[in-house]
This record gives sequence, C-alpha cells and structure tokens, in this order.
Amino acid sequence: MNRTPRRRLPWIAAGDLNGFFGLVVDNLSILGFLSAALIGLFGFPADVVFQKMFPGTALGVLVGNLIYTAMARRLARRSGRDDVTAMPLGLDAPTSIGLALLVLGPAYAGLRAEGLAEYEAAIATWQLGMAAMIVMGLFKFVLSFAGAQVQRWVPRAGLLGSIAGIALMLMGFLPLVEALKVPVVGFVTLGLLLYALVARGPLPGRLPGVLFAFLVGTALYYGLGAAGLSPGFAWPTGLSAQPALPWPTLGFIEGLPRVVPYLPLVLPFGLLMVVGGINVTESARAAGDDYRTRDILLTEAVSTLVAGLCGGVAQTTPYIGQPAYKRMGARSGYTLLTGLFIGLGGMLGLVSGLVELLPLAVLAPIIVFVALDITVQAFQATPPKHAPAVALAFFPPIAYLLAIKLGNPGIVPAERFAELFAAPGHGLPELAVIVMLGNGFIITSMLWATALAAMIDHRPRAAAGALGVGALFAAFGVIHSVRPDGGLTAPWQLDDAALAMAAQFTGAYLVLAAMLWLLSLQRGVAAKS
Repeated sequence: MNRTPRRRLPWIAAGDLNGFFGLVVDNLSILGFLSAALIGLFGFPADVVFQKMFPGTALGVLVGNLIYTAMARRLARRSGRDDVTAMPLGLDAPTSIGLALLVLGPAYAGLRAEGLAEYEAAIATWQLGMAAMIVMGLFKFVLSFAGAQVQRWVPRAGLLGSIAGIALMLMGFLPLVEALKVPVVGFVTLGLLLYALVARGPLPGRLPGVLFAFLVGTALYYGLGAAGLSPGFAWPTGLSAQPALPWPTLGFIEGLPRVVPYLPLVLPFGLLMVVGGINVTESARAAGDDYRTRDILLTEAVSTLVAGLCGGVAQTTPYIGQPAYKRMGARSGYTLLTGLFIGLGGMLGLVSGLVELLPLAVLAPIIVFVALDITVQAFQATPPKHAPAVALAFFPPIAYLLAIKLGNPGIVPAERFAELFAAPGHGLPELAVIVMLGNGFIITSMLWATALAAMIDHRPRAAAGALGVGALFAAFGVIHSVRPDGGLTAPWQLDDAALAMAAQFTGAYLVLAAMLWLLSLQRGVAAKS
C-alpha cells in the first residue's frame, strides 16, 4: 500500500519574524519596567535585579515557549495542517508590574526600614519573590485541573473587573506619573502609541506602532539629555550586560515566611492567570487551533515554577493575542525564536543590556497603553448588564493607591500616619477605612463584582454566598486587614480597638448577606436563586 509522504513542516515561516518582534517587545517592555520600578523607584541594587532576578525570569519564558512550540508542531502533524499557530507565552504585565509595585518594592523598603543593609535587604526580597513564584506556580498547577469550575464560581465581571481595577489605578496611573516626570518624552511616546495602536493611524514605512514609539521616545530622551534639557538624565553604564546563569536554588524556602502577609495579593494573581489561560485557549480554538486547555495551563504553571526555582520573580502566562499572531502569518517559529532570544539573552546579559538602554519615560507609556487596553476589554468581554459590577470593582484599587501614597513617609511621616489611623471621631477613622478597604483589594474586587453580578441576574442567594465568603475573609484579614501592612490576622490576636474595626467590616458583610437571603425568600425569587 502506497503512503503519501508527509510534507516537511518548516521551522520558520515568513510571518514568524513579525510575531517574534511583537512578542519580544512585549517581554522586554515588562522586564524594563520591572527593573526601572525596583531600581528607580525603590532604590533596589541593580546587580541583584540583573544578575539574580532576570536570568531565572528569562528561563521561564524559554521553557514555556519551547513547550508551546512543540505543542504547535505536534498539533500541525496530527491535523495535517501547516497553518497552526503556537500559543504565545511571555511575562504577564499586570502581575509582573503588580508584584514589583505592591510586593517586592514595599517589602524591600520595609526591610531597609528595619535596619537591614542594602544588599542584605535585596537578597531577602529576592528570596521573597522566588517564594511568591513557587506559591503561584503550585497554585496554578492545582487549579489547572479545575479551571472550568473556577470559571463557574466567579463571573467574568468579578475576574476581569478586579484585573481592570489594577490596570487602571496601578498599572495606568502610577506609570503615567513616572512618564510625565520627563514630560516631553513620556507624553509624546504615549501620544504616538495611542495614535498607532488605538486610532490605527498610518506610520512611515509601515513600521510597527510600538517600535515607532520606542524609536521616537528613545531618540527624544537621549537627545534632550545630551542637550541638558532632560531632568535627572544619566547615560547608561552598560554594567548590567554581564552573563549570569539561572542556577536552581532553594533560597525560596527562606522567603516563604515573608510571603505569607502578601498571599491575599499573590494567590489572586495566580487565579487570574488560570482563568486567562482558559480564555486564551478558547480564543485559539475559535481561530482554528484546538489546543487542550489543561496542557496550556500546565505549561504556564511549570514555566512559572522553573522560573521561581532558578531565581525568577515574574510569572509567565499565555498571551491573549494568539488569533492576532495567526493573522500576521506566525506559525511555531516565532515562539521558538522568542524563547531562545529572551532565554539565552537573559543568561548572556544581552536582555539586561537592552533593558538598561530603554528609559523609564519610554517604557512607562507602553504600560499605560496596556492598562487602557485591559480596562476596555473588561467592559467589552462582560455582558453589558454587568458593567456596573466591573465599575464597582475599581473602588478597592483606588483605596490601595491612596494607601500607597499616604503610607509613603516622604508624604505623610510615620508618626502622623499612626495618629491618623487611630484618630477618634464619628465612625471609623478615615485613614483606617482607606487602608482597610485597600488591603486585599484584588479579592475584595472579585467578591464585590461577583455579588453585584449575581444581584443583577436576580440570584440574591448566590450574592449572599459571595458576601458570606467576604465575611470569613474579613475576619482573618484576608481582606480589610486592620494591619497597615495588610498582613493576615486572627481575631483572638487583636487588641480591642483593632478587633472593633475588624468586627465592623465582618458584620457589614454578614448583615448584607442575611438581608439578601431573606429577600430571596420572596415568592418568585427563590426559583431563580
């Protein structure tokens, strides 16, 4: 019996170069902002960022992209098609930036305030970051077997609303402030990104929008700096471009105790990536590439664990733009090239050198654009009737943003902050309310949006259930912690004043849950609930 010989599957297709550039720029932008935030905003030692954090982080991108490349080639052979596009994998923008701004930076500042030397505090923070990656990786690994169940429990308004709140208030506003510290560079770069990517305006030579904005913004930055017209300008030293291998280390074990207070932030980050992985797999399936959801989720969990074990501090995730890469003609070569470039470049110091050349005033507008895109998607991807639930999810991140600024000793001295936190008056102290509303804000946003979405769907018992979970979480400081640092608490460990504040928030959830349960008993309502 004659067999038709199989057509050889090429490693690189014409569209893979376009896909490679787009995916590499995304990863470089996130690495650039991660380093700029830690070094520029928090005074983190640059050698720890470039020599210890970057190599392991880049290795996670390499491992994940190699697995996705192999999965795409296997699917192409099994289906007999040569137009299969690999799932793009890279560093997740919201959680990578959120981890830098909300966990690593504040943890380092706190350790320095306790009297630890600069390098000692940096190593301890690095270990905390590794521990966070291990916790998120294990959490994602477990949830990869129950991803569909998670989607049934938490509506899109709860999941996307919480991430949109992070995006707009923290990923959008804080980087915007950084961009406008060099107004000509930051504002022009942001404007060009909006022109190219939002307004779809034409560009000379059909250059990609991000590349065009990068080139113009970087030229402005160094041109103004050379002319003495850019505040705080400094030429890059090039010291970061040194090889560093991502050796496995058990240093994360020492960081595990320090990561416990940050679990209300870390675990939701992992949950969001699992649900995001499910959504992007569905979008790839709709585009014609039928990947197994569990394989996609397990890959991102494994690559995150590999990164954390080797010193990485940013989790990997499949990107939502697989259909877009497919339209540009990318196949499996672009993920192979990206993995090799980021992975090997991270080990050889090439990525660190490139990142050092990119100024924060140019990188920050890209993060602002990503924040806008995430916020818009949250409203577009949820049912229109659930839009109020998405908007409600924005309030806890606003409180956290205020708490960040008010907790900065350079703005409000520590002694004055403590006085305001416990100031007597009508009701709870205003600063205490802001801080408690911000503590555990991701979970709070999820619960609030979930409860309101259930109310909109005329399911008051489901809303009462979400509020009951909120009461339990509030009682133990998972949300609305009475500690200014947002740490977990046990009611029996609190003093009378703190216990009274925690009881107020816990009681609020319980009373509203009871009211909704009673309302569900009305004729015609119980059946819907």
